[in-house]
Amino acid sequence: EQRVARQMTTNELANVSTPGFKRSFEAALLPIKVDGPGFSTRMQPQSQTTDNINLKPGNMMATGNDLDIAMNKQAVMGVITDDGVLAFTRRGDLKLTATGALENGAGHLIRGQAGGPITIPPGFKVSINDDGSVYATNPAQAGPAAPVLIDRILMRDASTTPLDRRNDGLFQVAGKPPGTDIAATAGAPLPSLTAKTLEASNVNALEVMVKLMEQSRSFEQQVNVIKQSKDADEAGASMMKPA
Repeated sequence: EQRVARQMTTNELANVSTPGFKRSFEAALLPIKVDGPGFSTRMQPQSQTTDNINLKPGNMMATGNDLDIAMNKQAVMGVITDDGVLAFTRRGDLKLTATGALENGAGHLIRGQAGGPITIPPGFKVSINDDGSVYATNPAQAGPAAPVLIDRILMRDASTTPLDRRNDGLFQVAGKPPGTDIAATAGAPLPSLTAKTLEASNVNALEVMVKLMEQSRSFEQQVNVIKQSKDADEAGASMMKPA
């Protein structure tokens, strides 16, 4: 458990400067039923290591770049994984591939409401509205160019949906098969984004460094306890040897 917590802390420290990176809750207390006579309704808390995503927003940084977006509140953006299923992220440093597909800085294709990747015609200028609508304008068109709606970025409100971190760093619905969509919550506001803005990581570098030092000290203390137990055992064994 401590090894996993240390790996998570090291990962957070390595992603201090990654746009939209989210910290994780390292451990959770789960109620475990106690079996045995007289314990039919008794529950006992047990610590379990988890990688649940902490969606606390990071600082917003205005960039002026048309392809930079930041999710508002606890919204997440849908992307297409390498194996073709739906996953989620907060990383919004978008760019266009050589084929015109919209992807973020990690190379994940942005998923549209239509279900596939969002593709922009060659040479068109892109603009993104707060509701996730992606428009393209042909700068070569004579006269005033009318923006054309290409698709709308798939966004979901994750304020009431626990998310786990996948091996590739993306988010998925906790306890559900990969590719599971986030169910809409009745009465919840529609998710939105802020254009020409990037969200910084919500990792506090100083806090994580202190945590890493505490974990190192805890490991050293455990090693010392094991060593002292070994020394005491060897001393006891030597006293029992015949003269």
